[in-house]
Amino acid sequence: MKGRIHSIESMGLVDGPGIRTVVFLQGCKLRCLYCHNPDTWLMGGGDQVEASDLIKKIKRYRPYFNKSGGGVTFSGGEPLLQPEFLLESLKACKELDIHTALDTAGYGFGDYEEILAHTDLVLFDIKHEDPKQYLFIAGQKEDRSKKFLEAVQQAGTKMWIRHVVVPGITDGEEHILQLARKIKTLKNVEKVELLPYHTMGENKYEVMNMKYKLEGVEQMDRARCQELSALLLKELGEDFMEKTETGSQHTTIHRIG
Repeated sequence: MKGRIHSIESMGLVDGPGIRTVVFLQGCKLRCLYCHNPDTWLMGGGDQVEASDLIKKIKRYRPYFNKSGGGVTFSGGEPLLQPEFLLESLKACKELDIHTALDTAGYGFGDYEEILAHTDLVLFDIKHEDPKQYLFIAGQKEDRSKKFLEAVQQAGTKMWIRHVVVPGITDGEEHILQLARKIKTLKNVEKVELLPYHTMGENKYEVMNMKYKLEGVEQMDRARCQELSALLLKELGEDFMEKTETGSQHTTIHRIG
């Protein structure tokens, strides 16, 4: 089984617990306004890799996984757009007793039930809780994302929620309150992260001769993002607490217990 890989990060610290190998799969159908990896969009890009060869690379880092409680995170692009390759890789990791995480916006296809049966953690990117705003931000309707989220709920897979806070788009207080209300309807949410918008990927658009849709929008003020995090925490209620994590550029909210 071959898949297309954009890149591999060997010692990731923010895409799941512990030290992780992060495999960025090629291809994405979303066109998010703030995407900082437009080079992952093309389905035919990246390098073709056999799943068995990928697992050989991953196995090299098992000592780090074992010491730190880490593992492998499949990211993108959108990993669910290569479901067969993803599933074979997940199965191989679980056979080696390696912790698996899936970093996704849920915009893909495939046998979600079987994929989730071999996934320990889902890092789920909520673009927006309003369908019209989701379409505005991501360039696609949220239907596929909702279908995947429903599958996660049925499977009972543990979740981390991620949400990008962009000035003038997703930084409104009422929006954050609505986001909290949505999160409260989800099972098995262990952590919530508000990610401040940054412009570090803007130069890629210049190199690729593409228009950057948020040109002129300033980076999200981190102090304001922390204020919104406090508002989110208050609405989530006493089951959650705020925590600053080593290696993280933002404050995260954890479920207690």
